[in-house]
Amino acid sequence: MSQGNRPLGGIAAEQGAGFGTSGVRGLVTSLTPGLCRAYAAGFLAMLGERPRGLLIGHDLRPSSPAIAAACHDAARARGVATINAGVLPTPALAFAAQEMGLPAIMVTGSHIPFDRNGLKFYRAAGEISKDDEQRILAASVDWPLDDAAPPPLPPPDGAAQSLYLARYRRAFGPAALAGLRIGVYEHSSVARDLLHEVLRALGAETVGLARSAGFVAIDTEAVRAEDRALALHWAGEQHLDAIVTTDGDADRPLVADETGTWLRGDMLGLLCAREIGAACVVTPVSSTTAIELSGLFRDVRRTRIGSPHVIAGMAQAQHRPVVGFEANGGFLLGSPAELGAAPLAPLATRDAVLPILLALSAARRAGRPLSSLMAELPRRHSFSDRLQDIDPARCRALLARAEETPAGLVELFGAPPQAVDRTDGLRATLPDGGILHVRLSGNAPELRCYAEAATAEEAERLCGTCLSRLQRLLSGTPGSSAAARR
Repeated sequence: MSQGNRPLGGIAAEQGAGFGTSGVRGLVTSLTPGLCRAYAAGFLAMLGERPRGLLIGHDLRPSSPAIAAACHDAARARGVATINAGVLPTPALAFAAQEMGLPAIMVTGSHIPFDRNGLKFYRAAGEISKDDEQRILAASVDWPLDDAAPPPLPPPDGAAQSLYLARYRRAFGPAALAGLRIGVYEHSSVARDLLHEVLRALGAETVGLARSAGFVAIDTEAVRAEDRALALHWAGEQHLDAIVTTDGDADRPLVADETGTWLRGDMLGLLCAREIGAACVVTPVSSTTAIELSGLFRDVRRTRIGSPHVIAGMAQAQHRPVVGFEANGGFLLGSPAELGAAPLAPLATRDAVLPILLALSAARRAGRPLSSLMAELPRRHSFSDRLQDIDPARCRALLARAEETPAGLVELFGAPPQAVDRTDGLRATLPDGGILHVRLSGNAPELRCYAEAATAEEAERLCGTCLSRLQRLLSGTPGSSAAARR
């Protein structure tokens, strides 16, 4: 390594903005113009041959345009032409990259708080792998970093979003949602306007709900109490067939039925996999056991949490059609699907719009409410929440202690588990058949807990009790869970 260059991995570690579960994540203060330029340069170096262009999009976080501008600047400095895809869903950018044969960078922190942000990278063939991440970190970049403010973003090009809209208009057809009245919870999702457009194009009537001027961090795995109350209110007041929204970058859906009850993402994924007629489902270990209990699929493959692991699992699947989904609801299509109007090409990255449309079209075709379709699935209930702003080192020590002895497991889960799955964190089957799963988030300083039980009330109680216990273990004083704080 010559003087004036350093491996990106060491710089990223020093600044506290490295790869998490899926993509780079860090505090906005860590994602300086210099580090963002370095990541863009490392990505281009990983690709090998200079691409003929680079797509760059971003979400609605206040920090995202400046980060995107730094990425444009780094690419142009290396002779790569850039296209500003503007504000759009992450899966729309990924689909455009696939259709145009170009790599892409998405600036987004997804569902994490607005004081954080991140970067996601796509080859023309799809989302980068964990091995690709290591090659990016191994790239040699200029040192010291250039932290000069980048030039303004070029004018946005709407071609990428248009391709994404056309994908679903063709596949579902103009009458797929005819007669449905759908509420669109707008908050600060990049898909808030696109959802109206695509739902109306398929025949639905839409109602805008609670548009936000500021950024709202919607986590589809830990729905806020206020959002649960709002959905119940909207469903009763507006006479809706469903309420739909997404997280910040629209790769995770959130769907409420006609009663205003938000559906769990993995149960939504199960319904959608059934609608597609999937032979193989690939899903993380955190997803509901109702998938196996349903008996609908020839093969169910469990992975670690994160879309790169699900994508790797889909690539190894022997049966088609193959789909992937996560407990957060993000849905991945690993092989072509026939939905009636036109074939749907694979899109092996998390998508929020496809599962929304699959669920709504299934209800419309059956002539039954969405809650009725969900009632056909096995009666396993899940609930998840998290402790925020935790000390990751203390959490790692707590989980390590639990792995070492049976007493440590009892301390963590409150009872001797019948079985423990260590695929990703610690997932314990309890004596009464309930399940508790504890893991550190790869995206933010959060300790996540997933619970599963025979009833919704028991799943929520299990999760809340476990988080309260974890809070006390971490602080040494009585505490409350994130659920109790809301």
